[in-house]
Amino acid sequence: MKAVLSFVLAALMSLTITAQELKLPALSPTSTITQEFSTTKMEIVYSRPSARGRLVFGDLVPFGQVWRTGANAATKVTFGEEVEIGGTTVKAGTYSFYSVPGANEWEIILNKNTGSWGAMGFDTKDDVVRFNVKPSVLPNAIETFTISVSNIKFSSCTIDLSWERTHVSVPVIANNQERIKTSIDKAINTPSIPYQQAATYYFETNQNLELALDYATKAAEKNPKAYWLYMLKARIAKNLGKNDMAREAANKTIEVAKGTPNEAEYAKYAQDLIKTLN
Repeated sequence: MKAVLSFVLAALMSLTITAQELKLPALSPTSTITQEFSTTKMEIVYSRPSARGRLVFGDLVPFGQVWRTGANAATKVTFGEEVEIGGTTVKAGTYSFYSVPGANEWEIILNKNTGSWGAMGFDTKDDVVRFNVKPSVLPNAIETFTISVSNIKFSSCTIDLSWERTHVSVPVIANNQERIKTSIDKAINTPSIPYQQAATYYFETNQNLELALDYATKAAEKNPKAYWLYMLKARIAKNLGKNDMAREAANKTIEVAKGTPNEAEYAKYAQDLIKTLN
């Protein structure tokens, strides 16, 4: 009897070990996207089903029904800071990302319940955001469901869904200008003054350009061999209509860049800018 019991236990242990060692390809593998955005990060965790010869939208994924926006557990998105989506302010935190696909319109839903498997447990009372977007048609079919973060700017980006021939883009806005301005004002008064970063931010967002010009000038004064700073100054001056200053800074860019690995590149930048000046 003891011998039989020992055999059974040994067989069970063997099966357990084999099961633990067995690793097969997932039908819908999990993917995690971590993307720097604004002054923090976004993270999206989702499972990626493939079409595998099936008709997806309107069949595998029915129109008019809540979809987990992926496979397995509901897709989750984490915002590192307060953002605006669909005209609604969304606090920093993690949310389930649901959708209701349609032939001509999709409904996008952010929901506070992040523990659901698929759409099980979904309840509208936990909705934080619900709004509609129009899908577009992709030129080529996408075999595997894909979520990406695209069109990234200082204060906006899009969360893009692509599968089969369908593309859906969800705009995300970070109302960060006042917060960043406060941070810049505070940082400018520290021993390590970030003149270049502040000038670049104000120039790229087309705000406080006179201050941006001042910061670019001070940055170049602190680092006179930094030809890219003279180019930044030239671009800001041009946007302010200060053409003589822009021309002078562009010519300085060419002069300082001589002998560097980027001489030809920055010479072209500067010459192209000069051609646009009156």
